[in-house]
Amino acid sequence: MFEGIEFNNPDFFYLLLLVIPMAVWYIFRQKRNTASIRISSAVSLFKAPKTFKHYLRHLVFLLRILAFSLFVTVLARPQSSSNWENITTEGIDIVISLDISSSMLARDFSPDRLEAAKNVAMEFISGRDYDRMGLVVFAGEAFTQCPLTTDRTVLLNLFKDIESGMIQDGTAIGNGLATAVARLKESDAISRVVILLTDGENNSGEIAPVTAAEIAKTFGIRVYTVGVGTVGTAPFPVQTPYGVQLRDMEVKIDEKTLQEIASTTGGQYFRATSNTKLAEIYKEIDQLEKSKIEVREFSRKSEEFLPFAVAGILLLILSLFLNVTFFKSIP
Repeated sequence: MFEGIEFNNPDFFYLLLLVIPMAVWYIFRQKRNTASIRISSAVSLFKAPKTFKHYLRHLVFLLRILAFSLFVTVLARPQSSSNWENITTEGIDIVISLDISSSMLARDFSPDRLEAAKNVAMEFISGRDYDRMGLVVFAGEAFTQCPLTTDRTVLLNLFKDIESGMIQDGTAIGNGLATAVARLKESDAISRVVILLTDGENNSGEIAPVTAAEIAKTFGIRVYTVGVGTVGTAPFPVQTPYGVQLRDMEVKIDEKTLQEIASTTGGQYFRATSNTKLAEIYKEIDQLEKSKIEVREFSRKSEEFLPFAVAGILLLILSLFLNVTFFKSIP
C-alpha cells in the first residue's frame, strides 16, 4: 500500500527518541504505584490465577506510544512517488507573426481573412500546452503584441483584440519577421519557430524579407510562411458614397519570397486558399513541430499523511476508552 513512500521532513523522526524517557517514566510509575503488604509467604499469591487484565495491563501505554509514533510520522510528511506520468515537454518557443493590413479584410475567407487567421491561430495555441508562445503583428510597420509566455489566457485575449487599422497600413513582411526573430534570439529553447502569415507583397518597412530570413537562420530560427488568399480574385470591402461594397480585386501574394524565407531557415511554405486549408496548414505545422518533442518522465508526489493520522487518532481514542473502562481499576 505504501510502496515508494518518501518523507519530506524526516528530521521529525528524532522525536521518536522521546519514547525512551516515556518508557522509563512509565516503568518507574508502575513500580511506585504498586501496593505492598507484609505476609509470611507469597507462595499462595503466585499460584493464584491471573486474569486477562493482568496480561493486557500495559496495552494502554503501548497504544499511546503507537499513536505518538504515528503522529510523528504525520509530521515527517509522508509522500508517495509511485505515481509516474509521461508528460510531453516540447521545449519549443513559437512566435506567430500576423499580417493585419487592410487587405486581410478580404471576404474570400469566412468571415474574412483576418478573423479566419485569428480563429485558427487561437485553436493552434490552445493545443500547445507546454510551449511558450508570442504574437507579433505587422502592416506598414511591426510591433510585439505579446512577448513569449505560457499564459494562454493572456495570449488568447490579445489575439481577440487584434483589428486591422491598429497600425499604419502596408505590408512590411521583413519587419514582421525581424521583430519575431528579435523575440526569439535570446531564447534557450530546444526549438525556436516563427509562423509568418501574410496575404500580400512586401511594400513597406526598412528590412527586406530575405535579409530578415538570413538573420533568422543565423540564430537557428525556423520560419514557416503561410500565404493567405484564393487564386485569382477575391471580394474586398471598399468604401463608396453608397457605403461599404464588395469589389473583386486581384490577389497578389509574393510566393517566391515566402518560399525563399522558408527554404533559407529550414521551414516550409504553405498556401491557404480557404478556411479549411488554413486549419489543415496549422495542423501540419503542429505535427511537424511535435516530431521534435522531448519526452521526460516525472513523478507527481501525493501526500500520504492521512492514513497515519487516522490510525493515530483511532489508537489514541482506543487507549482512552480502555483506560476509563476495562482498566479503570488498574494503576
